[in-house]
Amino acid sequence: MEFRSYEAERDREAVHRIWRECGWIEPGNEQQDRGLDVFITAGRALVADVDGDAECMVTTALGDLRYLDEDIPFSCVTAVTTSHVARKRGLAGRLTAEAVAADAAAGAAVSGLGMFEQGYYNRLGFGSGAYNHWLHFDPAHLTVDRKPPVPVRIAVDDWEAVHANRAQRSRAHGSCNLPPAFTRAEMIWSKNGFGLGYKKGDGNELSHHVWLSAEGGEPGPYHLLWLAYRDAEQFLDLMALVKSLGDQVRLVRIIEPAGIQMQDLLRRPFQLRTSTQKSKFENTMRAAAYWQMRILDVPACLKAAKLRGDELRFNLALTDPIADLLPADASWRGVAGDYVVTLGPSSGAEAGVDAALPTLNASVGAFTRMWLGVRPATGLAITDGLSGPPELLDKLDETLRLPDPTPDWDF
Repeated sequence: MEFRSYEAERDREAVHRIWRECGWIEPGNEQQDRGLDVFITAGRALVADVDGDAECMVTTALGDLRYLDEDIPFSCVTAVTTSHVARKRGLAGRLTAEAVAADAAAGAAVSGLGMFEQGYYNRLGFGSGAYNHWLHFDPAHLTVDRKPPVPVRIAVDDWEAVHANRAQRSRAHGSCNLPPAFTRAEMIWSKNGFGLGYKKGDGNELSHHVWLSAEGGEPGPYHLLWLAYRDAEQFLDLMALVKSLGDQVRLVRIIEPAGIQMQDLLRRPFQLRTSTQKSKFENTMRAAAYWQMRILDVPACLKAAKLRGDELRFNLALTDPIADLLPADASWRGVAGDYVVTLGPSSGAEAGVDAALPTLNASVGAFTRMWLGVRPATGLAITDGLSGPPELLDKLDETLRLPDPTPDWDF
């Protein structure tokens, strides 16, 4: 078995076969085939050969992660796919580890991915993120009381303007940006995809927009894949646009935007849930933690933590399982080791141990979750691989009072 970089001329047919076998694209669907070709160009693509053919592929894309007010170099594992003939051979785990290590060696400080099930990627050091809320609602029941300006239509060919607007959107703690090819592929893949938005002045630059997929025909459901806006007025413009679809569309699906409680904008949400229960157009709210992240560079990540309050110092004994899946000569082998950590207005980490300080023992996944604000130290000490003196855990809870992290970019 050989691990190597993807070569389009050599591997395209095999990789498309893998994705069809995984059910991620449909046989004979040229639109999905085109989207996959664009998607692969978004970053690094590694394949594993079995008997001379690519039978496993892992792709990553470099971007940034917003931590409070700082942007940190980010590597997103955008796809892990294995063919029917190569399952249960350890290829996916090892190839993913090598892709993550390559991006870490290239300067990425954090890695993230979407998981198919909890537990698998924990063995690469990933820890589960915060809950996302999926809201299914009748757009006619939005309470936004404004008539939106006449929007412009947005098509797949406008992907450059769309991506530029996404990259400049209002961003919250935990939000991610990914490369332009990722936006273009998502637009190509959208079933009956279309956008509505507004331009800045007379140019082609977008000020705010929404992109949707009309998956269910005339009455929906519609999938609102993303919003891009800079302020409250722009957000309300977009909500008014969505409401305007309510004469015809009976259901819209959306991931709740960071800092917004969508239930505040719905008329009689509980009545609607009851009256639509178990129907095609059921109005619901569901939650799941489907994404995971892990630290790749401890000092770089902690440097971004400019926190309020008194300074807190402690030893960190960090474990990282990813080394078990990497070759012995890998230039990056994880972040396991002993650190002296400072948290406060100026945070950081340096290798070593200070005998005068208390010690926090943590897996890299659990420590990432605490650092990012997914869950407090006292909670992670119950459910995840993190332990330390009770006084230290309480102080960590007081120091790391962070907003809920929200990627705001589906991956």
